[in-house]
Amino acid sequence: MKTSVKEVTTNSKIQVKNLTMGYGDFILQKDMSFEVNPKDIFIIMGGSGCGKSSLLRVLTGLMPPLKGSVYIDGKNFTSASTELQKEVMKKCGILYQSGGLFSSMTLAENIMLPLEQYTSYSLQTRKEIASLKLALVGLAGFEDFYPSQISGGMKKRAGLARALALDPDILYFDEPSAGLDPISSKLLDDLILNINQSLGTTMVIVTHELSSIFAIGTNSIFLDAETKKVIAQGNPKELLKNPPNDAVYNFLTRGKTEYV
Repeated sequence: MKTSVKEVTTNSKIQVKNLTMGYGDFILQKDMSFEVNPKDIFIIMGGSGCGKSSLLRVLTGLMPPLKGSVYIDGKNFTSASTELQKEVMKKCGILYQSGGLFSSMTLAENIMLPLEQYTSYSLQTRKEIASLKLALVGLAGFEDFYPSQISGGMKKRAGLARALALDPDILYFDEPSAGLDPISSKLLDDLILNINQSLGTTMVIVTHELSSIFAIGTNSIFLDAETKKVIAQGNPKELLKNPPNDAVYNFLTRGKTEYV
């Protein structure tokens, strides 16, 4: 039974050690080890079916690994009890691919939801925080709008505002640019950069969008579906200059081998 959080001494924000993940006998990735440094914009990339979104679920406690451990701020998140995992996740925010907004709630109500669950703030304070977070993502004045009344790009920004509600140390993103036009995608990239630089928030982003990878990524890993291994780590721009293998080169240049 998981009852405590074991700690290690590390300067990393997130440390993954000898991680194997999959479903039953089906292995997605094996023996993964990597570190996410404080204030990184860390990109998880790779071809279709390599396990990018599954890795995000493991990192956020939504899926247990088959083997290995995830440490957050030096604490063993994997072996912690469900209650302690929830405590760790209070310091994390998640932006889902669709934005993850509740359609029956206004934007302000969506942002206030985690504040209601995890704080004892008054209603007035929750409203003020909701307005502040919406302003932070460029949606000042949209408090009373419903998700159906705004564009796809605005939904992503509203989802980001909700992910920021509890002032997280770490933000996780699952394909944040999916479904967006190039202009909206760039606006979201600029917003991610601004939040990272102004608040010092560590970002972990699953994406296959090359424009985003090169515009915002400071560190990365490449998951290979064939070998079921991490076959590259480092700054995406450096990996492009000195690709360690053909798979990474083809992905970063969209060459003969197409990854989507």
